Amino acid sequence: MLACGYTCGQRNPTVPVQTRLNAKDSVWTTHEAQTVKGLPGYKPKKEPALSRYGGYMVNRQQSTGFFRTEKLDGRWWIIDPEGYPFHHRAVVAFSPGTSARQKQAFAEKFGSNAVWVEKETEMLRSYGFNGAGAWSAAEDMHRMDNPLVYTAIIYPMGNYRREHQKAFGGKYRVAGWQGYRFDLPMVFDPRFDEYVEEAVQPLARFKDDPNLLGYFTDNELPWVNDALDRHLTLLAKDEAGYIAAKQWLDQRKGRDASPTDITEEDRMEFTAFFFDTYMRKVTAALRKVDPNHMYLGCRFNQEKNQELTNPYIFRIAGQYMDIISINHYRRWQPDQELMNQWGEWSGKPFLITEWYVKGEDSGLPNETGAGWNVHTQNDRGLFYENFCIELLKNPHSVGWHWFRYQDNDPEDLTTDPSNRDSNKGVVNSEYTPWTDALKRMREVNVQTYRLIQHFDSQLIQHFDK
Repeated sequence: MLACGYTCGQRNPTVPVQTRLNAKDSVWTTHEAQTVKGLPGYKPKKEPALSRYGGYMVNRQQSTGFFRTEKLDGRWWIIDPEGYPFHHRAVVAFSPGTSARQKQAFAEKFGSNAVWVEKETEMLRSYGFNGAGAWSAAEDMHRMDNPLVYTAIIYPMGNYRREHQKAFGGKYRVAGWQGYRFDLPMVFDPRFDEYVEEAVQPLARFKDDPNLLGYFTDNELPWVNDALDRHLTLLAKDEAGYIAAKQWLDQRKGRDASPTDITEEDRMEFTAFFFDTYMRKVTAALRKVDPNHMYLGCRFNQEKNQELTNPYIFRIAGQYMDIISINHYRRWQPDQELMNQWGEWSGKPFLITEWYVKGEDSGLPNETGAGWNVHTQNDRGLFYENFCIELLKNPHSVGWHWFRYQDNDPEDLTTDPSNRDSNKGVVNSEYTPWTDALKRMREVNVQTYRLIQHFDSQLIQHFDK
């Protein structure tokens, strides 16, 4: 009944928020933000009783001792190790900063990783967060008695790409923005199989930890719709990718085929075969070292890649991923119809694993990164409220990971250009929280379970009329 998402009812009262692409852009655009307190028919309530993991202590399901997913009454849920429905609200890169200024502030304020992780876990929980996303201090949380529900990430394809580049003088002559030659992850290379096995070995130490949500592999790999054409026209005929693509097309056509024989249906079916090869290899290796935890995917990129409108890719993702991970940029809010398609194509829930906006009252240049700029920290919080409200309306959404814990330090030139000078964090480089933003974030964080009940009941009432 809930598969269509929440697309009905009266228009919500909103608050205007202005955005622009970055500090160099002169054009501001006004968007309307829904707020928890402004939702028609909804009265904020006290946060309900929670399990030790942050699960909602109602409708208890089978407890397995680890996180898993289950669809209950038409809505997807993460189920916590005790069996309670759980929603993951995390910050990405929950780890101490690495610039000189950040290290000095860390030493003065915390002195040790053990003190830092305890104090900052308490701070995040006070604003309604219950998790840590990719690139977080997994070892520090692994050692805690009651950590945030955390994740871990490995890079089998990323590590292989770096080795493969050495044969090309350190850089590929033709590469996409993620650095892969011709935007083609090298999933067919036999050497990649060895890299997968090597990458997963360190994860064995986490296999018995109930506080771990699951694993990501790589980040924002390019899964282009014309991958078949690229394999056959851009690679040398002795390369593993060319050989695999040629064999696939010949078998499909029943003859010696050429690129001129390719149809649009061939292209889409090949994307499934291409992606399945990566999925099959990484999940087999993961399950071997850790059969207990969920696989959270390879973090699709909503802004630049093509897979998020490709049902063939999602069909394969649903066969291997427990939760689909999606990084979401340059949109005011997620689209209900597209979110429904993700769930229907894959048969699995999804997490938004990166998204943010930057406040121009932070004093930072805010010229880099994919997140938009807004005027103030309160506006950042309004953006968060509106975005999360839209996610909570959708029955396939099981959480979100805000990018990120700490602001960029413009003096740190060791980072990649997209993480150079911007107000992305919930704390600044001196570890001072951005309280105006966090207070707004808390508004929706602590109402999450109540809001889900509200939206689901509204939807049921609509269909019962």
